[in-house]
Amino acid sequence: MLTWEDDVEVHALRKRGWSISAIARHTGRDRKTIRAYLNGDRAPGQRKKPGEDPFDRFVAYVSARLAEDPHLWARTLCDELEGLGYAQSYQTLTRQIRARNLRPTCEQCATSTHRPNAVIEHPPGEETQWDWLELPNPPASWGWGSTAYLFVGALAHSGRWRGYLAPNMTRPHVIAGLDRITRRLGGVSKVWRFDRMATVCHPSSGTLTVEFAGVAKHYGVSVAICPPRRGNRKGVVESSNRIAAQRWWRTVPDEITVEDAQASLDKFCRTRSDVRMRRTRDGRYNVATVAKREPLSPPPAAPFPAVVAETRTVSRQAMVAWRGNEYSVPPELAMGEVSVTELLGDGHIDIATTSGIVIARHRLAAPGTGAQIRDHGHVVALDRAAMASAATGGRPHRRKERIPPGEHARKAADMLRYNTTNTTDSNTEAPVIDMSVYERAAQNRTHLP
Repeated sequence: MLTWEDDVEVHALRKRGWSISAIARHTGRDRKTIRAYLNGDRAPGQRKKPGEDPFDRFVAYVSARLAEDPHLWARTLCDELEGLGYAQSYQTLTRQIRARNLRPTCEQCATSTHRPNAVIEHPPGEETQWDWLELPNPPASWGWGSTAYLFVGALAHSGRWRGYLAPNMTRPHVIAGLDRITRRLGGVSKVWRFDRMATVCHPSSGTLTVEFAGVAKHYGVSVAICPPRRGNRKGVVESSNRIAAQRWWRTVPDEITVEDAQASLDKFCRTRSDVRMRRTRDGRYNVATVAKREPLSPPPAAPFPAVVAETRTVSRQAMVAWRGNEYSVPPELAMGEVSVTELLGDGHIDIATTSGIVIARHRLAAPGTGAQIRDHGHVVALDRAAMASAATGGRPHRRKERIPPGEHARKAADMLRYNTTNTTDSNTEAPVIDMSVYERAAQNRTHLP
């Protein structure tokens, strides 16, 4: 490739009468290159593509995704393309998007607000930041309405974070999320920082509630409440919320279950978020390596004893789904709604009717293992109910079974065939045909007409 300076020199030498071979020897270029620039076949400053661009086959998908969602992160798009066979780098993707002008302009978000942000030091093992993230339009099969909620906890020093999906933001779900996320982060920091959520403090004053004070004592942490209108004070978890919403939630399919979505989030945190590179005083390391060096305290042996209750729909096999497993109930409740209650740390769940009557109690299986916990009495009752309904309803018809007309159908056909049914006029009698007249006519006929 020739620069503009080289191109000017080549044209000047040509006008002086130099041959192409002489110009090539003088500039150290190939004669075909010099001839292409003199003929205008190539432009200075533009490198000729060596062959087919491997990005060309992904242009249609990238254009369609960015047309659907102009704010889709290039990092999220790169995650999707890697599953489709994209082998180039993230930097190549961003360069191709800019060079080909694939991202449309969003007119609604053309303006933005800029303000200065302060730098806050976070020593290792000092602080864990917590926040709720509202996730709109969850899959309809979850039965959570128009909004799902993600409780996010992030280590302020390393940036390592984990999330907990919940149908609402009640205190039991806060406690369940605190325990689950703390164990997956590797331990308990010295301070837990919250904004002014009502399940932790009094929003007007910022003072800790009596109920949550017991939770903080159980885990041995201090609680720090952010001042009002100071969202940047917990900027680490806010950044994690953006990552969870833009890189994970936007790509969650409609047919996924709650348990599979939670497993998908955990996998995303391990394989995507924990491999981010962080700059430290000792050099550059990924998030997982920095998090392992944080001096965290071990969590308590058992979680804080909070009661988590949710509504579930019983399947046709009289099974109730809970935390990636299924538990049996009496067959009378099939396709009905029940309430599942779990006391954190107890190791059991209670299943009750909508009126509050407990009808089953099961020992919890390991979450997400797909186990089916059946009570022997429920199995026997379900078999009896299934056999009784089969005996009452009869055997279902086979698709290719031969079923000829029965007795009643044949009688009805005879009535139609010989016109022996009653007419609409009750006074009209059916005509009587004398067959002897036809017999005498046939006897006198000796040949065909």
